Amino acid sequence: MRIGLLTEGGYPYVSGDARLWCDRLVRGLGQHEFDIYALSRSEQQEDEGWIELPPQVSRVRTAPLWTAEDDGVGYGRRARRRFAECYEELAAAVCAGEAPVGSAAFEGSAGAVGAVGSVGSGGAVGSAVAAGSAEAAGAAGGASAAVADRFGSALYGLAELARDEGGLVGALRSETAVRALERACRAPGALRAARGARVPDLLTVAAQVERTLRPLSLDWYEDDGLGSVDLCHATSGGAAALPGLLARHFSGVPLLITEYGVQLRAHYLGAREDLEGRAASSSARALLAAFHGRLAAEAYRQAEIITPGNTHARRWQERCGADRARIRTVYPGMEASRFSDVGESAEAADADTLVWVGRIEPAKDLISLLHAFAEIRKDEPKTRLRIVGAPAEGLEGATYLAHCKALAAQLFPDEADGVHTVGDNPVSFEEIGGPEVPTLPEAYEAGAVVVLSSVVEGFPISLVEAMFCGRATVSTDVGAVVEVIGGTGLVVPPRNPRALAEACVSLLRDPERRARLGAAARARALELFTVEQNITAFHGIYLEILSRCPVRRVLVDASGEPLPFAIPAEIHVPGRWADSGTRLVAGRPGPGWAAGPPVRGVPLGSASGAASGEPVPAGEGAW
Repeated sequence: MRIGLLTEGGYPYVSGDARLWCDRLVRGLGQHEFDIYALSRSEQQEDEGWIELPPQVSRVRTAPLWTAEDDGVGYGRRARRRFAECYEELAAAVCAGEAPVGSAAFEGSAGAVGAVGSVGSGGAVGSAVAAGSAEAAGAAGGASAAVADRFGSALYGLAELARDEGGLVGALRSETAVRALERACRAPGALRAARGARVPDLLTVAAQVERTLRPLSLDWYEDDGLGSVDLCHATSGGAAALPGLLARHFSGVPLLITEYGVQLRAHYLGAREDLEGRAASSSARALLAAFHGRLAAEAYRQAEIITPGNTHARRWQERCGADRARIRTVYPGMEASRFSDVGESAEAADADTLVWVGRIEPAKDLISLLHAFAEIRKDEPKTRLRIVGAPAEGLEGATYLAHCKALAAQLFPDEADGVHTVGDNPVSFEEIGGPEVPTLPEAYEAGAVVVLSSVVEGFPISLVEAMFCGRATVSTDVGAVVEVIGGTGLVVPPRNPRALAEACVSLLRDPERRARLGAAARARALELFTVEQNITAFHGIYLEILSRCPVRRVLVDASGEPLPFAIPAEIHVPGRWADSGTRLVAGRPGPGWAAGPPVRGVPLGSASGAASGEPVPAGEGAW
C-alpha cells in the first residue's frame, strides 16, 4: 500500500523530532511505499538537510511552517463573505464556554433534593437526583458535540476556500479575522478568560491561529498528492494532522494519528510567549489553549485509529474526546542491540555509584536529586553520583546546569583520602563523548543503580535504556514511569528527596536484589520496547485500517464508462498493474509512480510556480 507519512519538524530532517522511530518504521516496512509530507519548523532545520532515505520512499514534499508569504490574491465580495462566515464560526467554537457536566448535574440534583426533601422519601430523592444528573450529562454531551461540529465545519470551510480561491494566509491575518475574534470573545456565554481579551491579545491569537492553519493553503490535497495514498499516518497531532484531516475531507483517505508526546500537553507546558517573543497574557493563552483543544478533538474524532505511546498519553487523548474504542497503545521502538553487551554481561560497575542520564533542565529536578544524595551520603559515605548529560538548548538549560554545579559544590566540598592527596567531589557532571563516558551504554554501565528524579516526564527513554542494560532503577512517579517499569524497579513520589534517598540506599545495600530487578527489567524491555514490536504493531494497524475503510476509487475507460473490478488486489503491491487504457475518474494514479525529484509544497495561487502547475524544487542539498 502507499502511505502518506505526515510530520511536523521531524522526519526526514537531520535535526527533526522523532526522526529515529520514523526512519526505523519506514525501513522496517519495505513492502510498502511511503510519500513523505513534512512541515519544517525553522530555516535552520531546512538548511541542515535530510537524513539518507530508503528506496521505499517514493516522494518527499516539504513546506515551511515558520514562514508564509501572502500570495497576493484579493477576495471579491462573495469570497470575503464566505471567509467571514467560516472564521466567525471557528472563533465562536473556540470561545464557546461549555458548563462542565459535574456542575450542571449538581445544580439539577440540588433542585431535585429541594423539591422532594420535605416528603422524607429517600427513594424519591435518589431517583430525582439520578434523573437530573443523567439529563444534565446528556445535555452537556450534546452541546459539546454541536460545538465540535461547528469547529469542524468552519475548519473545512476555510480549507475549501483556500482550494477554490487561494489567499487564505492574508485573510487569516486581516482585520476581519481580528474583529471576528473580538465579537466571539464578547458574545454571551463565551469563555470567562476570553472576555477580558484586549486588541494586543486578539492580534497574538490571530497570528498563532494563522501559523497553525498554514497547511490549509498548501497544494498537497489534489488527486496526484495525498488524494492518491491509501492511508495518511500523522506522526503527531496539531499541525501535522491537518493535512491528514483535509485528505480525509477531500478524498476520503483514512487517517492514523500517532502521539508519543501529546501536542496539546506540550502546548500547555510550553513557552508562554507570542511569535515575537513577548509574554502572552492569560486571556491570549486561554484562547490559544481552547483553539488547540478544539483542533485536537477534531483530529481524534476523524482518525480511524489513534496510537498513543503509553497510558499517560492515552488518558490525555481520552480527556480531549478520543473514542476509547479507536485507541491502540503502541510503545516506542528502541534499538536494543547497542545495549546488549552491557545487558548480557555480569555487573562490572562500582557498587557504590549512582548514575543519572538525560537532558539537564528544570523538569528533571536535579536539585531534589542532589539533596537526596546528601541524605544518601550520611548512610553510605562512599557513594558517588555521576550526572551524565548536556543542558537543554537555550539560556534556561545552561543556567540550570550552572545552578546545579554550584549547589553540588556547596553540599559536597572536595574530599581527600589524606593530607597529601588532591580532593575530589563525589558528584561529577559529564557528557556523552567525553573521556570518562565515550558512549551511552558505558554511561549506564558505570553505575550500580540508575536514578530518575523528574517532576515532568512523558515516555522515560533513559529509563528504558537502563532496563536494556539490566540496571536496577529508582524513579519518581510521573508520566509513564510506572507503566514502563512495571514492578521491575523502585518508584517514589516526585519532589521527595528523603524517599528518593531511602530507595537508593536500600538497593545499594542489597546487590542480590539489584541483580534480580535488573534481570527482570531487561526481560520486560526486550518484550515491550524493541523496534521489532513497534514495526509489527504498525504493520497490523495499517492492514486493519485498509481492510475496514479502503479508499473508494472508480476507474473509467477512454470513453468515460466505469470499469467494474478494474482495481485488482495487486494494486497494493508496488508496480504498475492497471491497464494503460484505463484512467482514474479523479486522476489518481496507481502506486509505483513517484518519478521526478522531491518538490516543496507551495500555497495555492502562488506566483512562483503554483499558477503554472509546475512543482517547485525542494532546494539544494535535499537528498
